This record gives sequence, structure tokens and C-alpha cells, in this order.
Amino acid sequence: MRRLFTVSLALVCTLWCTQCVSPQDTEHQASLKNLPRKYAVASAHPLATQAGLEILKQGGNAFDAAIAVTASLAVVEPYASGLGGGGFYLLHLADTNQNVMLDARETAPLAASREMYLNETGEVTEGSIQGALAAGIPGIPAAIVHLSDHYARMPLHTSLQSAIQLAREGFVIDERYRKLAKAAFKKLSTSTEAAKIFLHQNQVPDKNFVLQQPELANALRKIRDHGLAGFYQGVMAERLVTSVQNAGGIWQKQDLLQYKVKERKPITGHYQGIDIISATLPSSGGIVLMQILNMLSEYDLLPMQETQRVHLIVEAMRRAYRDRANYLGDSDFVKVPIEILISRKYAKQNFSDFNSKVATTSSVYLQNGNIEAQTNLEEGKDTTHFSIIDQEGNYVAATLSINYYFGSGFVPEGTGILLNNEMDDFVVKPGHANLWGLVGSEANAIEPGKRMLSSMSPTFLIDNQRTAIFGTPGGSRIISMVMLSTLAFAQDADARTMVTLPRYHHQFLPDQIQYEVNRFNETTLAALMNMGHSLQKMDRKYGNMQVVIWDRLNNTVTAASDPRGIGRAGLGE
Repeated sequence: MRRLFTVSLALVCTLWCTQCVSPQDTEHQASLKNLPRKYAVASAHPLATQAGLEILKQGGNAFDAAIAVTASLAVVEPYASGLGGGGFYLLHLADTNQNVMLDARETAPLAASREMYLNETGEVTEGSIQGALAAGIPGIPAAIVHLSDHYARMPLHTSLQSAIQLAREGFVIDERYRKLAKAAFKKLSTSTEAAKIFLHQNQVPDKNFVLQQPELANALRKIRDHGLAGFYQGVMAERLVTSVQNAGGIWQKQDLLQYKVKERKPITGHYQGIDIISATLPSSGGIVLMQILNMLSEYDLLPMQETQRVHLIVEAMRRAYRDRANYLGDSDFVKVPIEILISRKYAKQNFSDFNSKVATTSSVYLQNGNIEAQTNLEEGKDTTHFSIIDQEGNYVAATLSINYYFGSGFVPEGTGILLNNEMDDFVVKPGHANLWGLVGSEANAIEPGKRMLSSMSPTFLIDNQRTAIFGTPGGSRIISMVMLSTLAFAQDADARTMVTLPRYHHQFLPDQIQYEVNRFNETTLAALMNMGHSLQKMDRKYGNMQVVIWDRLNNTVTAASDPRGIGRAGLGE
């Protein structure tokens, strides 16, 4: 997909380069064409990064590598993503200089209804969290095929090979897997098929256990050989629907037949000389990110004392997350005033009641006081992210999920595919908070075929010298992590700094600043409390950011994987 020179001046330059530069001098030729000297992959698991690097080494492009990494993560990170989940891919196409978002978000089954998770007395059940009823229609298999059909260079026989081999032969689990299997033990035990695969003799597997998934390998082979039909039709579809229905779910064959990946125009904006490209609806990420940055754009953050800077950023987050709750949902089903929400004019209006000395109380914005906001949110282990760049200047940022760790905990018989519990990302009852404490409105109510609102925020940042390709898991805290790293990038932070940056978060409700262990000193904490902020220290650090940065001026590529996770960033040429 390398751009061809079509004008005479460019042709002259090309001829000059051919005459004066040795064909072996690939670094110099890459510099002359303003192409990356190296390729890079950063993902949440070393085996997935290795799979992507191998594809790039064999001559594949960033989109081939994205297929390999997606499929490999489905094997080695079953607690975070997989064929039974969905996600968003942000693509940069070097030959046309275009950015595209692939929306592979799950959809509500056609038999879904807005009150399907309420009992006779109107109380919320656990049906949106655990078991077959919690699963939306998966989008990852369709995303793999779409990437292959429209953007990749290699056949699926090549790009899926590593994942199939990993699933068939197995890999040694790590302590992270054991920890999350223990946390999800109850729901995994409830599903016979899930227990058979992810537990060992109905117990959390011991250290050095080799996890083999032959049925998942078979599912990947069906996609490899038959494309969409290998998952959404035929034997696999029959097994998925029959097993889901037998377990109390509402999937139908038509749900699978009509699923489509959608290409969407990303959210774009500007902040302090940076062009920002991020995910659009049904992801709330780009809209909320731009709202926060627009509110902050009137201020010089660098000389501020920490307390004042944190106060300012938190108040911008509060207002943006309030708008998320009030206005955002699947734009194919509801009208969302996107252009107004991300405008500078609206940002000034939205921030006009900001008080530099006193915290705003979220309750003053509530139209309905009956909000059941959760306060004990757990660390986001539910999602994964990877970033890729190739030597042709294509790049990909992708955030994928099955929602909470190990998703619904349900595996349809004979498939090896762990299903998501993304239906909980809808508003299952007005005023009721989801697993991440997020509340919403009618815009995100359950409707047949609708895509649930998400916080996943794959993002590109482009200034006059550098391009950053990044994102992170972390539930509702994804957007605030991406925002804080964007602020750091604006101050020339490198990839390592962006992934290690200490984090804090406010999402309107619950009305509190959540912060990582050791994020603030006692003086700052006391000052924030004196301003009226409520504070909650998280038990552990959160997020798992993956960053690739291409310095276009110096023509260098760097990459970093968040030390909070077990991932790896690798380079090649």
C-alpha cells in the first residue's frame, strides 16, 4: 500500500535516489520517502507481540499484523478479549492518508428488550453480568475477515497460523491468568465448558499449567477457511445459538447472519498543536476526550501547582462524563449532537461555572436523584489494547474486549469460544450504574440490534514532528488515561513516560477522585479535600497502555508496554 509518486518532480527525486543510494541502504531510502525505518508492535502479551512481529518480518503490513495479534490475544488473554467479544480498530492508511474506524462492537440480540434484566419487582438481576443472557453478538470474527478482505496483504492461512498453533499446542499460563481465574472462579465453574477449558479439575490451574484450546483452534480454522461463514453460519452458528438458548439466552441464527462490521469516520480535534484522531460512537472515547481537552485548552497547565492542575482537570472530566451519561448512545439508533458536544463554543459554555477554588458537586447536575452509583470499582482487567506500525507508514490502534474479566463466563458447547457480557454496558434500568459505576440515559437503552456504549478509546496523536499510536484497557477509566497521556505527549513525553504516568480519574458519578497508590502526596491530598473533593485511593495501579511513537522528523520508532501488565513492545526492520 506504499504511495506511488505520480508527479514529475517526485519522479526525478526517485530516479536520483536510485542512482545515488545503494538498494541495501534501506534506512536512508526510508528517510527520503518519510517512511518508518522500523516496524513495531506493542501488545498486552509477549506471545501476541511476537505473532505480530513475525507477520511484519514476513512482509505483511500493519493490518496483517493486527489480524495475527487479535487472534493470538484471543488465545493467550481469554480473560480480556476473544472471538466471543468485540472492539474498535483505528486504522491509518498510508497510501491515501486516511483514518478509518472499524466498529466491531457487539450488538444486542433481536429478541432483546429494554427491561430484560429486571425481575417482577423491577429490580436488576445478574442476567447482564453472568451467563448466556449477558452476551451480545460478537464482532471480532467479522473484524478479522474485514481486515483481511479490505486492508491486509496476506491470506488468513498465514496471519492466523500463530494463533491456531498457540491454541492447539497450548502455552504456559502466568500469574496474571491465575489471579483472574481465581477472581472469576464462581462464574467459570457455572459453565461446564468454561470450567473444562479454563480450570483444571475444577480448580484454578497451578503454576506452569499448559492451557490447550483445541476447540478454539478449530474455530479459528473455520474462520481461516470459510471467512464470515465459518463463524456466523453453518455448524459453528448452529452450536452457538443452540447452546446459548439451552442456557437461557436469546440468540437466534438471524442475529449472527445480519452482524456487520461498520466503517466509521473517527472523531477529530486539536489541542495545543496536536491533531487528535480517536474512536467515535458507539465508543464515547473520542467525544469525551475532546470535550475534556477543549475545556482545558484555555489554560496553561505547565506552570500550575499540582493541586490547582488536578482540580482543573477533574472538573473538566466531571462535566464531560456528565454529558456522556446524558447524551451518548449508538448514533445509528439515537440522534447525538456530536458536533455541538466537541465544539470549542460548547466547551466554554460547559465550563462557565468552573470555580478555581471549590469543587463542583455532581449532585447539582442531577435531573434524577435516584442514582445507584457504585463506589467499589475493581481494576479493569476486562479489555486489551495493541498498537502497530509498519515500514510503509500504515498503523493501527485497537482496543478489544469481552467486558469484565472472563466475560460472561459462558462457553457454548463444542465451540471453545468464551462469550462477552457486554449487555451490561447498556442502561439496564434508568439510574442504575453498570459494573464500572457508569450511569446513562435513554440514549443507551437496550434495543434489538443496537450497539452498547463503550469507553474504549484507540487514539492517534499527530504534532509537527511525532505520531503516537496508543490506547489502554480500564473500563470507564480508559478515557481519563488516554487524556492524561495526551497532556503528557503535548509536553514532549516519550512512549515510556506515557505508559508509566501515574493516573487519577473522575467520571461524574460516583462523585470522587479515584487515584492510584502513591499518585498524590499528603499535601496535595489535603489540599484537594479542602477544596471539597472526595478521594478514593485504588487498591492497586490500573490500566495497561500500549504505545508506539514515530518521530517523523528524525525517522525513528519507539514503543513501550505498560509495566502494570505483562505485555511487550518489540521493534523490527
